[in-house]
This record gives sequence, structure tokens and C-alpha cells, in this order.
Amino acid sequence: MRLRPLHAFEDNYVWALQDDAGAGLVVDPGEAAPVFAAVAEGLALRGILLTHHHHDHIGGVADLLARWPGLPVVAPHDDRITTATRRVAAGETVEMNGWVFEVHEIPGHTVSHIAFHGQQVLFCGDTLFSLGCGRLFEGTPMQMLDSLDRLAALPDDTLVCCGHEYTVANAGFALAVEPDNAALQRRGVEARRLRLEGRPTVPSTLADERACNPFLRIDVPAVRAAVAVHADRPLADRVDAFAELRRWKDGYRA
Repeated sequence: MRLRPLHAFEDNYVWALQDDAGAGLVVDPGEAAPVFAAVAEGLALRGILLTHHHHDHIGGVADLLARWPGLPVVAPHDDRITTATRRVAAGETVEMNGWVFEVHEIPGHTVSHIAFHGQQVLFCGDTLFSLGCGRLFEGTPMQMLDSLDRLAALPDDTLVCCGHEYTVANAGFALAVEPDNAALQRRGVEARRLRLEGRPTVPSTLADERACNPFLRIDVPAVRAAVAVHADRPLADRVDAFAELRRWKDGYRA
């Protein structure tokens, strides 16, 4: 099995999963060109998975369907995604190219956002990033925290395949929150090295994210204390702490 991020736009990734015979699928093709290039290099496209409705994640689907009519397109229940051939919700499974993926509903970034988990891989769109999480465009802090809690409960060796290359910037914020975290310090150095070499920083593992990502560490005393200091007030509960952490990130400038 071959898993790789295909570069799109400025910092998007279209994920391609391919078996040993060359057949596979793509996830969140915001533009078609990277997928066409992968096909020219040997990918036999068998289907498309979509995590949410934003154009930079679905914009290339129409062009792909124009080339391959009848290609299955699995998406959440959201009428803003007009190219879907099947819509799925939490608890359902998707079988594509012989692989089986569990569907998780993970609202927060958008209200209809979903993730696909299978083959030791998590396609999580813009909900969970390496060392960060997505902005709350439609959902609430409670929804996003619940979504991240459920993703964090997946196995340690799960490969986190997110939709953007944000790790270096996220590391700067994470270190502002938890500067004494040795695992985070190492991850930040590694991410900068990979980018200097022109290589992606993802996928990461869920174990690494739990050790380094402040949005998965809201119950860690050092993180909670830093958020309270930044908010300059006592925090009511973990949802309040998460909301303040996300607001801190929204306004953060290195």
C-alpha cells in the first residue's frame, strides 16, 4: 500500500492511497491537476472520498468525473456537495478498492464534516492538523472538542492525514502554549527540517499528536495553566479552556 499527499494550491494536500497493483482512491481533490498527474504516474483511480464542502477540498471533483464518469464519490450529508454519489454518516462503513473505512462525524470546522478511518489511516480533512486543529467556521467549541476527543481515542499508530501543510506555523503556537514539552520541541525541529528539504511534514501519528498537539492536550495541567494566564481569568471547564485556546490561536502572530 502506498500513501502520499499530492500538493495542491498553496498548502493543500490531496491524499492518494494506492495498492500494490496501482489501483486506489483520492481524498479531498480541491483541484484535479495533481490527481491527473498521479494517474499519469500509474494511479488507477477507483473512487473519491470527501470530508467537507469547502471548495479547496471538492473543487476538482467535477473535472475528475468529466474524465471518469461513474466514479464513486462518497461525501457527508451536505447539499453543498453536488457531486456526491453516496452520502454517509457516523457508524457507516465505506468499502472502496477492497479497503474498508469507518465514518466518523466530526463537526466543528463545518457542521457536516466527516472523517474516514481504516487501513491504519485517518483522513480528517480540516478538523485535526499536525500540531493544530481547524478554525470553527460553523461549529461550536463543544462540538470541535468532542470531535477531537473521538479522533484522539483512535489507535496510537493511526496515520493522521490532514488537508493542509500547517505544521511549522502550528509548532510556533504550540510552543508558545507549552514551551517545556520536549516531544513538541523535537517535532518542531523535525518539521522545519522537512520543509527545508521540500518534503511534507505529514502524515504524523496519533501518538505524536497526543504528545505534542495542544488541542489534544487541553486536560494537561501545563496547557490549561497557560490558557488561563492568556485569558487572564479562571477557566470554567474543559470546553471553556478549549474555546480560549482556539481564540488564542486565531489571534496568534509569531
